[in-house]
Amino acid sequence: MVSSRADFDILTWDGTVSSSDFRVAALAFAEKWKRFNTTTLPRWSWVPCSKRPWIVAHETEGYLSLENVFLRGSSEEDQDESSQTGKEEPTCSGQDDAIDNAILVQSSGHEIHRYDFHIVYSSSYRVPVLFFRAYCSDGQPLVLDDIEKDLPANSAKVLTESKWTFITQEEHPHLNRPWYTLHPCGTSEWMKLLLVAAASRAKGGMAFEKYLVSWLSVVGQVIGLRIPIEMLCDSDEL
Repeated sequence: MVSSRADFDILTWDGTVSSSDFRVAALAFAEKWKRFNTTTLPRWSWVPCSKRPWIVAHETEGYLSLENVFLRGSSEEDQDESSQTGKEEPTCSGQDDAIDNAILVQSSGHEIHRYDFHIVYSSSYRVPVLFFRAYCSDGQPLVLDDIEKDLPANSAKVLTESKWTFITQEEHPHLNRPWYTLHPCGTSEWMKLLLVAAASRAKGGMAFEKYLVSWLSVVGQVIGLRIPIEMLCDSDEL
């Protein structure tokens, strides 16, 4: 269980979080994800990392990881039907009977694509950043053009028109390998705006544990990674 409940005042908050607050929010998020998903579905887990020289000694580094998410490709006709019903059937670790309504990335054709997602803290922007990579069933990495074909229909429009995010390839700060990422520019600004309404219901205060739930509810839409509605409805009970 996550015992820390650091609160902040929305009126003076600048939309950023410290690395220690990120860890608190990450552990709470992983615990809540587990509570609202069955054991057959993929889970977010906290991956501890060795400290880098510039990190304060008492702070713990790490990131959230959701890996080996297998996505069953479908025909364009199947995709059209899925977009209307809101149901796709990705599977985790080859378990064909698992239907995860939280993972809604679409694959084109009949190829099975595997996605890995990491939520990493950016010490430069002081906000979480979503890193991801994708592979074909034979292990060959997908290039960005192929990944974009897997994205929801509205993602292209969001990425084209949005002033706060775009997909780029950068070195994973902990793995030292190139991953795709949603650039965090503007994250602090829209997170502050996003949480104003929620904070008003909490009379000016909010727990940092709620931060990642709200953040991923927005960022995940760009790549079709959604969170269970129960996590959003339950956010006031953290």
